[in-house]
Amino acid sequence: MLKVPKRLRSVLLVLGAVVVAGGSALFFVQPAASHGTATSPPARHYSCWERWGDDHLNPDMAQEDPMCWQAWQANPNTMWNWNGLLREGMQGQHESRIPDNQLCSGGQAEGGRYNSLDEPGAWHTTPLDNDFTLHYEDTATHGGDYYWVYVTKQGYDATTDALDWGDLERVVETGVYEPGEEVDIPVSAPGRTGRHVVYVVWQASHIDQTFYSCSDVWFGEGGPTDPPDDPTTPDEPDDPTTPDDPTTPDEPDDPTTPGGDLSCSATATVNSWGSGATVEVTVDNTGSRTVHAWMLHWHWPEGSDATVTNIWNAEHSLMGDMEMAEPVGYNQTIDSGGSVSFGFNVSGSLTSAPEFDCLAS
Repeated sequence: MLKVPKRLRSVLLVLGAVVVAGGSALFFVQPAASHGTATSPPARHYSCWERWGDDHLNPDMAQEDPMCWQAWQANPNTMWNWNGLLREGMQGQHESRIPDNQLCSGGQAEGGRYNSLDEPGAWHTTPLDNDFTLHYEDTATHGGDYYWVYVTKQGYDATTDALDWGDLERVVETGVYEPGEEVDIPVSAPGRTGRHVVYVVWQASHIDQTFYSCSDVWFGEGGPTDPPDDPTTPDEPDDPTTPDDPTTPDEPDDPTTPGGDLSCSATATVNSWGSGATVEVTVDNTGSRTVHAWMLHWHWPEGSDATVTNIWNAEHSLMGDMEMAEPVGYNQTIDSGGSVSFGFNVSGSLTSAPEFDCLAS
């Protein structure tokens, strides 16, 4: 059987529906999501997800990785949606339309979801030679019109100064990357030593969507690989704040320590008509604490070729072959014992509900 590309499949569905309805039908088909970020050296949000994604309620993060800690507290979806930091309609005007001090969040993109990434501090660094290869993960395989790679100038201090355009030197401007092509970009940053930031602008090729990322690196010898190994940054604030620790790190720790009672689960009903289905999902707060944000992850049941075509009361995204859904704002809070619901339509075969992994914060 001939496999039709997803983008073409969406077009065929649209044309088929118009023909059946005599050209008078009005309907919505969600465009295929384009997602990705720098994974080597890892972007700040990808790095936090990679190290803490399966242990994000661990109170030790506050001392061991304070910058990731503040990011998780500000909005856990910064990390769960590590591949969704994007802006639309930038028309190549990145340096004029993204303000200083907001570069790492893409100019407070996605309603401010990524604002914590702009915070200066002792972010985890990746040791690098001055000549290195940057790997960018294009999880939706849409290709790119170009990648611009910047590196901070010698003398910039990422621990005390939020990133400005004036702190950067653009060292690479690539050509086009075709959909599915491996994105490994040779980068040379001579004359740098110590802590630096690698800033990447990816212009996706399928639509005017631009992705942004900040990766913290260390050029040369003697750099910290983890915040705990840098006694001058995590420990200095820890000592003077020792009396305050019970009121800052321990506030979120107390509710999670007595038995992990922050939890959620999700169930769904499927109404299938053969070539598609409607899925109604209920998200339940199964713990004794109020859920302030939730995220669902799932894979389709074996043998299903389902593709989400539109969704309501939630936002849909992809992480590789993993499907994700998150609240739209008004339904992100769930009281203990309460529930919220959302739904989506799929094209393709789906006769049973997937198993959802519900993440609460």
